[in-house]
Amino acid sequence: MKVIVPVKRVLDYNVKPRVKADGSGVDLANVKMSMNPFDEIAVEEAIRLKEKGVATEVVAVSIGEQKAQETLRTALAMGADRAILITSEEKVEPLGVAKLLKAICDEEQPSLVILGKQAIDDDNNQTGQMLAALTGWGQGTFASKVEVADGKVAVTREVDGGAETDTLTLPAVVTTDLRLNEPRYASLPNIMKAKSKPLAQKTAADYGVDIAPRLTTLKVEEPAKRQAGVKVADVDELVSKLKTLGIAQ
Repeated sequence: MKVIVPVKRVLDYNVKPRVKADGSGVDLANVKMSMNPFDEIAVEEAIRLKEKGVATEVVAVSIGEQKAQETLRTALAMGADRAILITSEEKVEPLGVAKLLKAICDEEQPSLVILGKQAIDDDNNQTGQMLAALTGWGQGTFASKVEVADGKVAVTREVDGGAETDTLTLPAVVTTDLRLNEPRYASLPNIMKAKSKPLAQKTAADYGVDIAPRLTTLKVEEPAKRQAGVKVADVDELVSKLKTLGIAQ
């Protein structure tokens, strides 16, 4: 069983984003970049499936600039078998990503696609659902547990009332939640081995996919600074202030 794991290069979650002076976007110059945390969880889950003997091959895929090779090498060091980089110097929107992944699925014929539920840079939470729609495959979103057996995948996911388990017929698309697993650290020997693992480079044109943007960013602003709170003497004063703000009725 082949598993495809899309990964994205994003601003490291420990770095505080800075908006460009002209408001055109987030300043990524000279800042640490890393693999999207939700995608790390997806890579870990795919590797665990291989270690259990369920999966036979794990293929990491990334769409972005040449520097995304670093992210793919991280996935290879964690345990992925090979990688595919679709180069694009322009930002690719979720629909474009989903179309490219669909083309890769047509070529690679995987049994399972596991990806993060969202990227922490844009928080769209769209790619997995769009990919499932384009392929016509079943989807299990926000997975906190994944079990594959007998041509099916059981996906446990958190819902408002607790948890539910959906059983999907393979091939299928699964998006990962934070509670699914704890990603491993790549060891130094595996980092060295990753340098010799196959990494193919292609373009959107190779797949005949149009990734022209459909959206235009007008302006990016930092959120307003949170105002300091005030102390109240008693409950009556609290209720009075809430009424003044229109919160309490």
